[in-house]
Amino acid sequence: MRPDARAWFESRTTSVPSLDVLDLEGLLCAKRRGQHRVSVVLPARDEAATVGGLIADLHEQWVQRTPLVDELLVVDSDSTDATAAVARAAGADVVAAADVLPGHGSRPGKGEALWKGLAATTGDLVVFLDADLLGDVRHFVPGLLAPLLGDPQVEYVKGCYTRPLEVGGTSVPVGGGRVTELTARPLLNALWPELAGFVQPLGGEYAGRRSALEQVPFVSGYGVEVGLLVDLLRLVGLAALAQVDLGVRRHISQGQEALGRMAGQVVSTVLARAGREQAGGLLTQFRHDGAGFEPHSTAVAVDERPPLATVPEYRAPLGDAVVG
Repeated sequence: MRPDARAWFESRTTSVPSLDVLDLEGLLCAKRRGQHRVSVVLPARDEAATVGGLIADLHEQWVQRTPLVDELLVVDSDSTDATAAVARAAGADVVAAADVLPGHGSRPGKGEALWKGLAATTGDLVVFLDADLLGDVRHFVPGLLAPLLGDPQVEYVKGCYTRPLEVGGTSVPVGGGRVTELTARPLLNALWPELAGFVQPLGGEYAGRRSALEQVPFVSGYGVEVGLLVDLLRLVGLAALAQVDLGVRRHISQGQEALGRMAGQVVSTVLARAGREQAGGLLTQFRHDGAGFEPHSTAVAVDERPPLATVPEYRAPLGDAVVG
């Protein structure tokens, strides 16, 4: 690791593995002192199996018991199950991605839901969490907020964790994050070595100041996290970035073919940020039907939303202009 990356890692990495290590009253005082408003956004597509328990825990802890969160929003991204109803019943506000900034249409992908979630909320501090998290992750929200509340120089905070991998009913303690280890980390180390200190560059749990997040584009697909990391590095500099070790992150693991598509989108995003031309924009994968191989191609070219600060409707009063 380069000296600048190691120095950053040592000075900007903190650890919040559980609620027990947090000074919750101190965080509330810092929130009140800074007159902050906190929004938590969860993008969700067909997450009815997990989103209810997650939202119930977050709402009970951070809205009712300890008033750290002012908005708890689930952005439903064209779910075909009961995601929206389950999330709403558990205490979240729910909006369909297609209903936010409707004049700009709707696109598939996680990044689209994040961009729409940023537009549909009002907090000056915004926390993003994936909706498929398992177990007790209540400490994720205050853990990610702590560097922002404690240091006005910090603009963006990434969560990091160990990621168990469930394979055939067997749990491998640190086997998750395969796209990170095989795709994102080698590319980031080669092209932006100052980012080598980030443990989970593709992790879905992070927080930032709206004033920074609204200045950068959001890649519509799974390249959104690596795109945000590189773009915010350019916007605010390495010293304004931080990370928090949140302990263990459990979620429903994806199959190899789905991971391949994610990796393709990550590669496309990195190439675009590096100013490299990409021919085709397709990822071809192969399935064997017992008789032979069949190719299947998926579009992985970068499709991104512009910085929200450049969208006129975003600056209009929240209501008809944002949520149609």
